[in-house]
Amino acid sequence: MPLTVFQERIAHLLAGNRDAGSYLAGGAALHLDANSLRFSDDLDFFHDSVERVAVAFELDRQLLEAEGMTVDREMAQPGYIWAVVGAGTQQTKVEWAHDSAWRFLPVVADTRVGFRLHPVDLAINKLLALVGRDEARDFLDVLEIDRRVLSLGALCWAAAGKDPGFTPLSLLDLLRRRGKYHPEDFFRLHLARTVDVQEIKGRWLGMLDEAERFIRSRPSDEIGCLYYSPSRNVFVAPLDGQDPDAVPHFGRPGGILPRVLEDS
Repeated sequence: MPLTVFQERIAHLLAGNRDAGSYLAGGAALHLDANSLRFSDDLDFFHDSVERVAVAFELDRQLLEAEGMTVDREMAQPGYIWAVVGAGTQQTKVEWAHDSAWRFLPVVADTRVGFRLHPVDLAINKLLALVGRDEARDFLDVLEIDRRVLSLGALCWAAAGKDPGFTPLSLLDLLRRRGKYHPEDFFRLHLARTVDVQEIKGRWLGMLDEAERFIRSRPSDEIGCLYYSPSRNVFVAPLDGQDPDAVPHFGRPGGILPRVLEDS
């Protein structure tokens, strides 16, 4: 979901206030590239502590207002603030929120936005969002993630580590209830191009079947991990002898780089 020009302006302006404990997340961070499918409705900044949320909001508010923008706070509670930021006729929703520091990988420095959550962690968060709410925007995002980041089966496998209340198969069962959308569900979204509901439904059904095959192929003592291929330097979904060098990669507070990268 490419950012609007106004969102880009805000994100770039606030980049100097971002660090490893205050970073862009959510849909806007997932698809920063211009060729992404959907425009985001907001900017989400995540923080590793409840206290940091209020501090970050105040610093960002001062910077935005110094640039002549308005910041109308609509909600404020411990660990969560959202406001409408405007300049003339332009405006967007901006959120400052607390999120768990548990993740698979460290946050990523990005000159466009300061710091952002790693694409793989963004993908896992989006999968869990689709499990918890039946939203067309999340459905489209997961379709794109399967094609561009990591397959649905590998995401379900890893997401059980992010939220141990689930198993990969229980996540997949909940996902099978998604995908029942009509064209008008997508008309309401700000898309870079139109979608064919029959084409994406066919892709979705194929993804579900492939995900189940992957999940049933993995050993139960590795539930909750990603798989990293040192030879390809990417996270993969090893199946049927593919990526024989793939090794488990588990998350932890703050995230961690794959060991082979740390030792190189």
